[in-house]
This record gives sequence, structure tokens and C-alpha cells, in this order.
Amino acid sequence: MYQKDGQKYFIVDGHVHVWDARESNQKNVHGKQFIDCFYDYHKNLSPEEVVWDYDTYTYYGSERFERDIFVEGYVDHAIFQATLLSDFYHNGFGRTDEALALVAKHPGKLTYNHAYDPRHEEAGLEQLRKDADRMNLQGVKLYTAEWHGDSRGYKLDDPWSRRYLEECIELGIKNIHVHKGPTIRPLDRDAFDVSDIDKVATDYLDLRFVVEHVGLPRLEDFCWIATQESNVYGGLAVALPFIHTRPRYFAQIIGELLYWIGEDKILFGSDYALWTPKWLIEKFVDFQIPEDMQGEYAPITVEQKQKILGLNAAALYDIDVPANLRLAEPAGQEGVEVAAGARETVSS
Repeated sequence: MYQKDGQKYFIVDGHVHVWDARESNQKNVHGKQFIDCFYDYHKNLSPEEVVWDYDTYTYYGSERFERDIFVEGYVDHAIFQATLLSDFYHNGFGRTDEALALVAKHPGKLTYNHAYDPRHEEAGLEQLRKDADRMNLQGVKLYTAEWHGDSRGYKLDDPWSRRYLEECIELGIKNIHVHKGPTIRPLDRDAFDVSDIDKVATDYLDLRFVVEHVGLPRLEDFCWIATQESNVYGGLAVALPFIHTRPRYFAQIIGELLYWIGEDKILFGSDYALWTPKWLIEKFVDFQIPEDMQGEYAPITVEQKQKILGLNAAALYDIDVPANLRLAEPAGQEGVEVAAGARETVSS
């Protein structure tokens, strides 16, 4: 929990990792290119006092994770978003077993979302069924630009991808997180295009699509899609650090999101360890739309910040929020969940 000026904030960090990008795990030059690009994002968008050294950044381990997330980071619940990159790393980029061990160590405080790749076809479907059972999956994280052999990406509406989405419905996996944001070397920019979200969101109303990084640099495209599709949400990972280096740009991003998709469909995420949650939370709570931009964008309220920092994600994942940290229900709405993510947008 974070507290400032008498206001309390229940924090759900919707985007965290434990990764291993050490040289010993790099399968080829692309593994080094990927972590070098990650480190550039970290170094160039973070306050100087929280920048890590490169070696620590390539692998920081469970103890550092626990300290940065729970001890110093104010986080009440965090959600792992797996990134495999099996073509770049011998044992995968994300440390699945280590993340699952942390989930077991901190019951009620961590959720693990695994990844799949529909290009594995039938064998991958069977693996998804096993993973869903073993990992108690409520969500998955998809990387449409990931390389697989000669393929340098796929679309969510490809035939095999549709098979996997249908399997998610059967397995009760409702939250589909998709990286649709800035490219990371050596991945291809166009493989992160948001247009395929529009198609599958329309066709699979039983699923909720969380567009990580709010589609940057395609924010306008994302906003138009998420406005018309009630089951599309936006994750702030990567967008939020601009609050430090480009605060007016961040004001534009959050202002557009609040105008188009509303306060109930925006989710906080640090993208740890690209960035640590502590400074992001502190700066977001303190942030306000500059006065000369308030003719176009409304000031951000405390209640909006409370929803974005945790209550929206808590609703999507049925995370228990202490009574004193919940929002008051509007008159006449007793028993109705305020956060939009708690509603079933369409009955089955």
C-alpha cells in the first residue's frame, strides 16, 4: 500500500519479470541485442539515482525482486508476464521456475501468467493445457513479434492463434495480455501493430485483451480500438516512465487514455526490472496535468489514480482488496463492483 496526503492506494503491479539475460544464457547475438535494448530503456528513462549496473540488470534474482517489489515498492500484489524468447536464450528469457517458486512463497501476493506461441500448433495446445493446470493460469502474455525459426512474428487472428484463444476460453483463462508497444531490437516494429486486437476482441467477447504499453507509438490507433471494444484494456508499462523524462508527453498519453477509454480500463505496470515500482508510484500519485494543457485534458483525480494503480487490475484478477482501500459505491449501486473489469462485458 502507498499512502500520501491522507489518501491510500492499493497497488497491483500488473507487469513484472524475473529474467536471465546473462551471457551464459544467450543463444546468439540476438539475446545480447535484446537485453542491451532493455538496458537502454532502463538507463535513459529512469532517474539517475535508481539506474542499475549492467551486470545486475542481466540477472537480479529473487531476493532483489522481493525487496524492490514488496519491501520498497509499495506493491500489494504483482502479476508476472512471461517472456520466453526461446530463439534467443538457451533456457528462455523469463525464469519460469523461479517465478513460480516466488508465487508459492508469497500466496495471495503474486500471480503468474505464462506465455504460449500458436506457431507450435497442436503440440503447443497440449502444453498450454498442462501449463494451465500446473500454473493455475488466469492469464497469458503474448509476444506477437517473437521469432520462431524463419517466422518473425504472427497475428492474433491467424488460424492457429484463434485455436489457442478458443482453448483459453475452454480453460477459463480470461486475461490475454499482448505486447503491443515499442519495438525491442532485433524484433520487427510492424509485428507489434495493434490492428489484430480489433479483430479478436470483436470475435472473443469472453476474453479480456490487455494491450501492454498502450500500443505506443500507435496510441491513437489503440484508443480508437479500445473505445469501441468493451473488452480491451491498456497497460501503462513503458508509457509511465515518461513521467520523469517527458512529463508533458506523459500528460498527453494519460490524458488521451482517460478521454477515450476511461479510468476503469487503464492498468499500472512497472515492467520490472526495466523500472522499479517505487519511483513510478510516487511520481504518478504526485502527477497532475499541467495547467496549460487542462483545456484539453481534465485534471486527474485521486479516485482515478486509485483505480489505475490497483483497483482495476484487482477486479480483473479477483484480488481481494481490504475494505478500507476500496472505493465507496455510488448511491443506489450497493453490491455492484465499481471497476469495469469486474463486470462480464457480455454474457457467454
